[in-house]
Amino acid sequence: MRIAVPGSRAFDIQAALFDLDGTLVDSLPDFVVALRAMLAEMDLPSIDAAQAAPLLGKGVDHLVRAVLTRSVGDAQADALYPVARPIYWRHYLAANGRHGTVFPGVVNGLNALRAGGVTLAVVTNKPMAFAQPLLEAMALDGYFVRVCGGDTFARMKPDPLPLLAACEALGCAPARALMIGDSSNDSRAARAAGCPVVLMRYGYNHGVPVEDVDCDAVLDRLDDLIAADSTPRRHP
Repeated sequence: MRIAVPGSRAFDIQAALFDLDGTLVDSLPDFVVALRAMLAEMDLPSIDAAQAAPLLGKGVDHLVRAVLTRSVGDAQADALYPVARPIYWRHYLAANGRHGTVFPGVVNGLNALRAGGVTLAVVTNKPMAFAQPLLEAMALDGYFVRVCGGDTFARMKPDPLPLLAACEALGCAPARALMIGDSSNDSRAARAAGCPVVLMRYGYNHGVPVEDVDCDAVLDRLDDLIAADSTPRRHP
């Protein structure tokens, strides 16, 4: 399928590889609920959405350690981590998919890509125990022929391994697999794998403006990806 990316060149793609949190689903509310429950159970200071958002995107281990470090400092965080991780895991399983929402334009974009013959897959740093149930809760699971989590391969994004392995499984050359994400992790993995990459402006990106990240385009909505020309559409 040949797609015109607003503000960039056109791409002839066979597959699209999607990040999950901050790209398809606004799952920040789920994270905040689980983190607050973990901290309350451990009698530690709470956290709000603005404080949690920059910590997302690098996997569960990084998130739990970062939240603990923010609360108690590096040394004590190391000591508390083995206790905190299973507590967080339990609370996140309970919260996963209950408070988040699918971003506007995602369903239209997925339908358009699929109608154009593009094979869709998810490549996320979220563990599979969280990723698959979230897709199901958001009624997105039927769009993807393959879901790769943060524990599917030996290394996570920004390493290119997950993207290269996904491309191999889909029978697609990396140059024809468009990575769609929201952060520098997605961009760095895509550049190293040889995939084109577009990023969503509404995502998390570790608290840094996504416009500062090396990518082929930055979009406001996923369905802006399917355009007749290079001018972004306006939405009400």
